[in-house]
Amino acid sequence: MYIEKRKRGNATLYYLAQSYREGKKIKKIRIYLGSNLSIKEIESKRNAAESRLEIMLRDIGSISDPYKTVLSNDEKEELNTLIVNGKINIHHLSEDNWLKFTEAFTYDTNAIEGSTVSENEVKGILEKNQWPDKEKWEISETYGVAGAVSYVRKANEHLSLKLIKKLHKIVFQNSKSFAGNFRGKGKEVAVLDRYGGVVHRGAPSAQVTSLLKELVKWYDENKGNYHPLVLAAIVHNQFENIHPFEDGNGRVGRLLLINILLKHNFPPVNIELKNRKSYYAALQSYQKNQNIKPMLKLILREYKRLKTR
Repeated sequence: MYIEKRKRGNATLYYLAQSYREGKKIKKIRIYLGSNLSIKEIESKRNAAESRLEIMLRDIGSISDPYKTVLSNDEKEELNTLIVNGKINIHHLSEDNWLKFTEAFTYDTNAIEGSTVSENEVKGILEKNQWPDKEKWEISETYGVAGAVSYVRKANEHLSLKLIKKLHKIVFQNSKSFAGNFRGKGKEVAVLDRYGGVVHRGAPSAQVTSLLKELVKWYDENKGNYHPLVLAAIVHNQFENIHPFEDGNGRVGRLLLINILLKHNFPPVNIELKNRKSYYAALQSYQKNQNIKPMLKLILREYKRLKTR
């Protein structure tokens, strides 16, 4: 990164610039700092601009072959024999099963993101339309997640940009003004921990649509090549890596996870609130090293819990 100066009339314009390669082409990104700046002002503005450039230049990377890079032959065999060994029961859930799953999923997936609606309150909202003394947006998103679960039960699509937008719209249509719309140009996102540290940065806004199209293409080309749990985990993790919405990415990603499992005749899975720490660690392992094993282990743990209920 370097400071670039340009003359315009009597003014000197300052930019923070960075050249990068895209295929065979060399391109440049500039962030305007201001005009007629002192050295001290340039350095002050440069720090904030560098953070923005890092986001804009972030390389999400292509999806690596999980069977070649992270799964041993024994682990692949374990996945391939799950049904044969009866470790995962494949069945059509009854309406009562679906109601229990929907309530559990709605509670946990919203609580992971900070909702204060309790398990009993979720049950009251969905079964009896009883509104607790909570913020309207929390109640709205309780209905929204449940509605999205109902939608994926009936959806024909495995994965598409249209489906991704639709799920976001259903969940947040009464709580977020940008429901159903990807981040616009210049709207960058970062996930912070409780101390303000950056846990994850989303893809540069200018790349969101192209990266999602690549993910859909990868899935279409590989949905017959990998075990459904591997497919679902990779789509979920890569989607979270891209982070296409201003907010609500976690909930949409977990809905995509269960949608892909259902489309391959696997029962849906719920990531419990108590496993949030393991869930975030699995996401970070994938982001840093494209290691899918932690997420697979978490999904298998959740399946085992469902079987013992």
